[in-house]
Amino acid sequence: MSRLGELEPVPRKSTVELVSDELRAAIMYGSLEPGDQLGEAELAARLGISRGPLREAMQRLVQEGLLVSEPHRGLFVTTLDESDVEDVYLARLAIERTAGKLIMERNRGEAVARLTDALEGLVEAARERDRVKMSDADQAFHEVLVSASGSQRLERMAHTLLVETRMCLNALQDTYPEPDDLVEEHRRIVDAIGDGEEERLLRLIEEHMTESIERLRKESG
Repeated sequence: MSRLGELEPVPRKSTVELVSDELRAAIMYGSLEPGDQLGEAELAARLGISRGPLREAMQRLVQEGLLVSEPHRGLFVTTLDESDVEDVYLARLAIERTAGKLIMERNRGEAVARLTDALEGLVEAARERDRVKMSDADQAFHEVLVSASGSQRLERMAHTLLVETRMCLNALQDTYPEPDDLVEEHRRIVDAIGDGEEERLLRLIEEHMTESIERLRKESG
């Protein structure tokens, strides 16, 4: 362990990690839409990289389930049907409930401080009534919730699920709750952690996910 204040090398992302981030963002924001085929030559040219790092990055996204490989056809952005959408939220429920339990066992104060900052971002986006900013802030809040658990594995799993959540919302924007309702849902989660009420926290997380499933069912039905 280094002495306090001693300078250390700053970790730098590899080309493969940077390309993976670019592709995830393109899928998350809808620049690459569900069902789109990824042309290797075109993407390499657009990103200004060789095909080697691009292939490795695309394989990472295949492993994450964001891309699918079809024999003799190539790689495509995954398409989520109604059952997939429900599965995404049920998986998120399992992860975020576990994260909530870990937070209550560990440093609640740190979690509340970090989540309060994330909530402010959501309040600002809701004030502007900007759907994209609200989605970004919503995702950031849930990333912090899982990160505050201290489990890197939960964090890794949640990251892919949150990208898939954005894919669902891109297709069904009308299902998003009203700005004030969205803020209130998340404020209650922070309050439950601050009050040390684990049972209430877990119930709120479950309601958040199940209500999202119901909204998506109504819109796609």
